Amino acid sequence: MRPRTADGTGRRGSGYRVGRRWVLTAAHVVRDPDGSATTVRFEADRADEWTAPAHVVLASEKADVALLEIAGTVPAGVHSTAEPPPYGAVPEADETLPITALGFPRFKLREDRMRRLDDGSPSQYRDSCHATGMTSVLSNRREGTLELAVGPPGSDPEPDRSPWEGMSGAAVWHEGTLIGLISAHHRADGLGRLAAVRVDRWYEQLTGAELELLRQCAGLPASPSALVPVAGPSGGTDRPVSLAHLPDDLPLRELNGLLTELTALPTVRDHTSLALVLDSIDPAIAAMSPRSPALRPDVFGILRTCLRYRGTLDQLLEAIRLMEGDSAGLARVDQEAMELSRRHRRADERR
Repeated sequence: MRPRTADGTGRRGSGYRVGRRWVLTAAHVVRDPDGSATTVRFEADRADEWTAPAHVVLASEKADVALLEIAGTVPAGVHSTAEPPPYGAVPEADETLPITALGFPRFKLREDRMRRLDDGSPSQYRDSCHATGMTSVLSNRREGTLELAVGPPGSDPEPDRSPWEGMSGAAVWHEGTLIGLISAHHRADGLGRLAAVRVDRWYEQLTGAELELLRQCAGLPASPSALVPVAGPSGGTDRPVSLAHLPDDLPLRELNGLLTELTALPTVRDHTSLALVLDSIDPAIAAMSPRSPALRPDVFGILRTCLRYRGTLDQLLEAIRLMEGDSAGLARVDQEAMELSRRHRRADERR
C-alpha cells in the first residue's frame, strides 16, 4: 500500500487482505489525517497486478493497527471472498515459536532495466521478502510486542533509513495462524531483529467499538478466549531430551555422532540460517566459539562452546528444530542427543 504524504510523495507499507474489501496494516503506515489518498496494490509487477483506492476506517496509534476498506472495484478474476485468517494468542511463557512474514522492505529495491523512465534511467521496484525466523515470547515484554529474529539484510548503507522500511504492516504467522503485525525495526537491536504488535494485546488496547469493527470486517474473535492458543514444541508431552548435564570437557569422539547428524542438516549447512540460529540463542556462543570456514570444525567449535555455557546446547538444538521443522535428519539428531544423554547419565550413576 502507498499512502501519499503532505509533499505529494509516496510512503510504502505492507499489509494483508482479510476480506473481499478489507486490509489490515500498521496504523503508522497510514498516519495521514485523510486516508482517502491511500492506494492498495496487489500482486505487484506481476501479470495479475491490480490497484485500488482505499479508505482508512480504523487507525489506532496505541495498538498500531489499521483497517482499510477498498473503495475501488475488485477485479473479476480476484478471489471473490477472501476469508478472514485464524487469529492466535501467544503464551506468556518461556517459548520460542517459528514465524513467517511477507512484505516489501527497502533493501529489496531493485532496478528494472527492461523499463525506462523519461530520462532513460531504469525504473525501480521493490521485490517481496518472505522473512522466516523465530520469536522468543518473553522478549520485549515492557513494549508489549513480539521480537522477531529473522535473516538480516546483507548491509545497512543508509544510516538515516532502515533497510526494513516498508515491512511494517506485514502479517506475522505461526503455522497458519496470524499472531501479529510487523510494526518497527529498532536499530539498536541489529539488522536481524524486528518488532511486531501482538493480536492478543488488541483486546487491551482497542476500544469496544474498534474491536467490534475488526470482528465484523476482519473476522477477529469477539473475545481473547476465542483466539487460537499457540504453543511451541516445548508445550507438548514429547519434550526433547536435555543435554544440560553433559560435562564441559566432553571429548570429540563423544560428540562425533551428534556432530555428523547436525552437519547433514540443511539449516546447519547454510551459512545464513546457521547465523540466524546462533543469533537467537545466548550471544556468548557466537562471540566465544572458534569459527572456521570448514563446516565440521566450525560446528564442533560451537558445540564445545555450548558445553562451557550450561543450557546453551539445549538452546542451540531447539533453535535448529524450529528452523528445520520435521525431517528425517532432525529425527536422527534427536536420537543421537538421546543416546549421548543416556550414556553420560549412566556414567554419572556409576560414579
